Amino acid sequence: MHNADLGLTGATSPANDHRRVRTALVGCGKVGRTHAQALSRLPESQFVAVCSRDTARAAALAKEYGVRGYTDLGEMLKDAQVEALIVSTPHPVHAESAVAAARAGVHVLVEKPLAASLRDCDAILEAAEKAGVTLGVVAQRRFYEPVQRVWRAIQAGKIGRPILAEVIILGWRDEAYYRSDPWRGTWAGEGGNLLVNQAPHQLDLLQWFMGPVEELFGYWDNLNHPYIEVEDTAVAVMRFKNGALGSIVASNSQKPGIYGKVHVHGENGASVGVQTEGGAMFIAGMSEVQEPPVNDIWTVPGEEEMLAHWQAEDRAVFERVHAASHYLHLVDQDFLRAILDGRPPLVTGMDGRRVVEIFTAIYRSQRDGRPVKFPLDAELGSHEYDGRLSARRGR
Repeated sequence: MHNADLGLTGATSPANDHRRVRTALVGCGKVGRTHAQALSRLPESQFVAVCSRDTARAAALAKEYGVRGYTDLGEMLKDAQVEALIVSTPHPVHAESAVAAARAGVHVLVEKPLAASLRDCDAILEAAEKAGVTLGVVAQRRFYEPVQRVWRAIQAGKIGRPILAEVIILGWRDEAYYRSDPWRGTWAGEGGNLLVNQAPHQLDLLQWFMGPVEELFGYWDNLNHPYIEVEDTAVAVMRFKNGALGSIVASNSQKPGIYGKVHVHGENGASVGVQTEGGAMFIAGMSEVQEPPVNDIWTVPGEEEMLAHWQAEDRAVFERVHAASHYLHLVDQDFLRAILDGRPPLVTGMDGRRVVEIFTAIYRSQRDGRPVKFPLDAELGSHEYDGRLSARRGR
């Protein structure tokens, strides 16, 4: 896949091909192990250390990859001379590690979402900007081939001005999933559920395709997961700054999972879209990707007959790669190349904040019973955790 396909702002410099970045990982859980695999294999990476508050986890992963294990992040950053850190801890504590790394002059790639709150997003962004380090966010679905086709079609003007977009996520998470880690399904440990954990991938694509949001009205609730304290369903309508309209329908309540889709419709009547998930949705470290991502709508004039051909191509790619790790490895590689080439990564820290802004607006809209105007500021000093805690069914 070429830089032009990814919408990157810079090109790979041959002069940097021999250079490797000293990389490390904080958070040795399920997705952390996938990042460790990437850091051990990528030619741009010299994998040197891992860190976890769980001594046994850190020691086990360190032994598996022949690196040093730590329980203190500051000690690891200094002692192992880390240049780039991947943060894969639970969402509410992303800022703790990301800010510490940035202040130490270390480049930071943060698992999605960038943080669970806008306050934490802003702390990370401020620390990275002040230190002059590269900040990126993991959003591997941008690297899917059918997603790239949608992005290129929009950039090329094939649908005219985008005027309508829709995100549809109909997935499933069962009780075993929430019991697999003690932080899941809790406000304090996860910061939310569907909106904070599953939906960010599609919300990232929505704002990448459509640009900034102007205003949003939304609702959320927990409809059939009584064993968790957070949301399993959310809906929203929005207007974008370019005048376009959009909608979000998202749920973790459809067994065993149906699909996740992002569709964009243009002013010339043409539509493009991608099904990013099909069937039971992938859970890092617990399951595999069940179906290949494919373009499911394509009515660009003169290209209508290409849909079946592209779907066949994408199914062939799916058979050749391990989808659960392949695209995550591409994110890690792009981030390291960005450091070496002195350019932004494909998914920037500000991109990550925009996703948090969207799901925060849904929480606040329900709490306040009115549309929310963008941009959103953090609610400093509030006990509402950016609008979540007293807003179930508008109460």
